[in-house]
Amino acid sequence: MKIAVLVKEVPDTWSDRKIDESTKRVDRGGDVVIDEINEKAVEAALLVKEANDGEVTAVTMGPKNALDAVRKALAMGADAGIHIMDDALGGSDAVQTSAALAAALASREFDLVIAGNESTDGRTAAIPAMLAERLGLAQATFLRTLSVKDGTVSGERMVEDGHVEVSAPLPALVSVTEQIAEARFPNFKGIMAAKKKPVETLALADLGIEASEAGGENSWSVVDTVTAKPPREGGTIIKDDGTAGQQLADYLASAKLI
Repeated sequence: MKIAVLVKEVPDTWSDRKIDESTKRVDRGGDVVIDEINEKAVEAALLVKEANDGEVTAVTMGPKNALDAVRKALAMGADAGIHIMDDALGGSDAVQTSAALAAALASREFDLVIAGNESTDGRTAAIPAMLAERLGLAQATFLRTLSVKDGTVSGERMVEDGHVEVSAPLPALVSVTEQIAEARFPNFKGIMAAKKKPVETLALADLGIEASEAGGENSWSVVDTVTAKPPREGGTIIKDDGTAGQQLADYLASAKLI
């Protein structure tokens, strides 16, 4: 069974994230790490692999240092990697990203593609659905459980008031939530083995597409302006002088909270 899992490097969630005003993109000059949801997606892929005698390929798109996310997945137990790297993809939005990923995956006949439900930098939660559409795959998104048996993928899909049981025949694409699994820690043996595992680097020319095919000049959406969030202001303090209840009610009403 051939499994692909999408991984991505993002600014560390514990660091101060900001937008680079000159490029109008997320500033990636600080600490960057593999997205936590991607670690959980890798764990889900490895569990499916172990239950179905499969192989896992970690796939990413980004500059040279994005390879570190693939290496982390390889150290956890993935078997191979694909790194899409091309300057023309700089500043890509979800439309162009999905086009490049689909081109890399299309000819490799994966039985199952696993993604996190959303990245912690873009937070569009759109890539899995876009990718499934481009590849013509059944999709089961926002899964909190995942299993594969007898050519069918199934799981519990999170909905507003609980969850529903969903299933789809393979090949298929799924996205998983934070509840899917706790990611394993790479051991020393895994870290050393990752250095010898194959990673294929692909440019747009290798994919047979041009940036314009994936969405205009680098993307279909463009950020025109960037405004820093305002500094935090002190909160409203209500002193209990016998009218605290009325003061609180008036404040909530003025804020349109009641």
